[in-house]
Amino acid sequence: MKSEIIITSDGSHTLYVPHLQEHYHSTNGALQESEHVFIRMGLQAIRQQEIHIFEVGFGTGLNALLTALYASQQGKKVFYQAIERYPIASEKLSELNYTRMLSSESASVFEAIHQADWNEEIVVNECFTVCKIQADLTSYAFDEGRKFQLVYFDAFAPDKQPEMWSESLLFRLYEAMASGGILVTYCAKGEIRRRLQRCGFSVERLPGPPGKREMLRAER
Repeated sequence: MKSEIIITSDGSHTLYVPHLQEHYHSTNGALQESEHVFIRMGLQAIRQQEIHIFEVGFGTGLNALLTALYASQQGKKVFYQAIERYPIASEKLSELNYTRMLSSESASVFEAIHQADWNEEIVVNECFTVCKIQADLTSYAFDEGRKFQLVYFDAFAPDKQPEMWSESLLFRLYEAMASGGILVTYCAKGEIRRRLQRCGFSVERLPGPPGKREMLRAER
């Protein structure tokens, strides 16, 4: 998928996809958005020491990087499974500036995550194992033996990728989650909230990242 690097308001990069007229992150701050939606409102709400995470839309790997850094800081063990239909070319990834804005260890972790073979479970360090799946989520079959405590729902917006926000797909995610597990997304549209509720989730609106009033967190 053809994309261009854009600098967002907090100085961090995102990618812009011309044919979709869509950015991978908020232009108000890519790094700030990921930290707020997925780490602060998602990962920090999970109390278990061992956490299984499923990410819808691996994208640039920013959410995976922030999760790996948090796991190391907190001494948690994370199994991170992410699905992506259109992986980004390694040349483009090497130009992103996230590691220059984060801790000194972030560069080696980011490199290890992106060098990990697709469709294989790869141990990045003692706190973080990644499994990147190259597939279309709409036809993906979940492993019934694994349940996720946390889902990062980071697909493109509903008006750009409506098939990714269908009620049937959201229900499949619900079934793949552990009891008490949570799903977080930047999206706060009323129809998406209602679909999540119809699937069985308890849904709350939370303050959004910079530039966005609200986001959603749903509990199974």
